[in-house]
Amino acid sequence: MNWTIEFLPYLPVPYLVGGALLAAIIALLLLWRGRRGALLRITSLALLLLALANPNLKQEEREKLSNIAVVVLDQSASQRIAGRAERTEALRGGLAQALGTLQDLEIRWVESSGGASSSAEETTLFADLNRALADVPAERLAGVVMVTDGQIHDVPADPKVLGFEAPVHALIAGTPDEFDNRLEIVSAPRFGLVGSEQTVEIRAVSSRRDGGRGRMASLEIRRADAEERITVPFGETVRLPFPFPHAGAVIMEVQLAAEEGELTLANNRIALQAQGVRENLRVLLVSGEPHAGERTWRNLLRSDAAVDLVHFTILRPPEKQDGTPINQLSLIAFPTRELFSEKLAQFDLIIFDRYQRRGVLPLIYLDNVAR
Repeated sequence: MNWTIEFLPYLPVPYLVGGALLAAIIALLLLWRGRRGALLRITSLALLLLALANPNLKQEEREKLSNIAVVVLDQSASQRIAGRAERTEALRGGLAQALGTLQDLEIRWVESSGGASSSAEETTLFADLNRALADVPAERLAGVVMVTDGQIHDVPADPKVLGFEAPVHALIAGTPDEFDNRLEIVSAPRFGLVGSEQTVEIRAVSSRRDGGRGRMASLEIRRADAEERITVPFGETVRLPFPFPHAGAVIMEVQLAAEEGELTLANNRIALQAQGVRENLRVLLVSGEPHAGERTWRNLLRSDAAVDLVHFTILRPPEKQDGTPINQLSLIAFPTRELFSEKLAQFDLIIFDRYQRRGVLPLIYLDNVAR
């Protein structure tokens, strides 16, 4: 039980301060002139000011609240390798026993599996800590203990953004000499033209204290048609050719050779996939005569934006002579030499539709098509 005096003045504080100064001046004048009853008058003024200040005697009964300690357990995927899960459980039991002996201390356990804000592969301990502290006053927080492997992706750059001044401790569930090697993709193409060759940039990274400096990494590269092995220094970006021999999905696999003592081999292999796309297919359609199916050919070929169509219809074969002068026919001469000799190599597909060897093309041009 606590007793306190609380003032609830009837007048604003500036008025009370002014009245106190005025009363002090009057008291000094009374004492200086030696007036009778000066002490009584000064006492009356003091009591009047005290009454205006309106003092109140308050009795409080306070209940003591316990402090709160938060223990954040890292349950991300990296905590389930190399015996870290067992070490984490052992640390949890030790913390529960040690903190349980402290009086007036409440323990809150927070399990963080990661991936709450972005990727499931990230460890977001501070995001889970903020959610756990949503209903905890900063004055009651005794401290934070994090049991983790040390790889945390949301560490704030400024500690002030945490909103509390309690200490934060980290217990690392690992060993001092553990390391892990992995492959990182610096850049990779998403598509490429069939017959072309793109470039992939990858890097072998080591978590050793020296970053693997001076060590060589052995890479095994597998493509659909070949395999090869190369040796590169750790930490150095290497450029690898990525050919596109065909259309559709093209896959290249790169694997980093394992070293004794690595934590895991799950990140020693990457598979790159890109789409092989063709350039526009150049099609030459030669119709030997007008017919209803000719429109079907045109609609079929023009429906694909990746097809460039050149279409010629032979309306008047050489054997047909009706006596109409050439200058009165709305026709052009069939460009046999230009199409089947000079520009033949520009076409990927040639379709003869009801051509029936009408004698328009000499055999030498058909030999060019065959070749």
